[in-house]
Amino acid sequence: MPKLYYQGHGSYRLTTNDGRVVYVDPYAGDGYDVTADFILVTHQHHDHNRTGLVAKKTGCVIITNEEALEGGKHNSFDLGGGLTVEAVEASNRNHSPNECVGYVVGLDGVTLYCAGDTSRTEQMGELKARGLDYALFPMDGVYNMGLEEAAECARVVGAKRNIPIHMKPGALFDRGKSDQWDAPNKLVIEPGQEIELQA
Repeated sequence: MPKLYYQGHGSYRLTTNDGRVVYVDPYAGDGYDVTADFILVTHQHHDHNRTGLVAKKTGCVIITNEEALEGGKHNSFDLGGGLTVEAVEASNRNHSPNECVGYVVGLDGVTLYCAGDTSRTEQMGELKARGLDYALFPMDGVYNMGLEEAAECARVVGAKRNIPIHMKPGALFDRGKSDQWDAPNKLVIEPGQEIELQA
């Protein structure tokens, strides 16, 4: 089964069945010694774009918000072997929709909504019909939406499992906020924990 390793804050690592490694928003925690095939960056704030932390395979492909928004539209990328990345809307008062994206990642028959830094967007309502398996939502209430709005977004997107991330500025994790988050189908993962992803 594919896997997700949560590094903390907004950073995590995905591994496909055939061993390809995808990092999302590298910044916090450990586990960057596993060599990357791909790195996804949702935007250029310092706590999402530290690609230099990551050990990289020769030919590692880095997709940032710049590639994701090239041509003034949200682009999709077929990375081969059933691995796909689709840029989607992300924005709030601290994050311009012209400089920030989320991603829908497909790997080994599993789909994940990697929201990036955002509040509710119009596109979230369109995602529900896709029957996503996982969604990861920020909820710090400072740079992003707070707990209540993040829970509402989880209901709008309608993923099978909802994972709280990016809970407190400067912290890897906040148990109090994860416990308070009133989202359906909540799945709490602590930094340093790896889970097997299921459709």
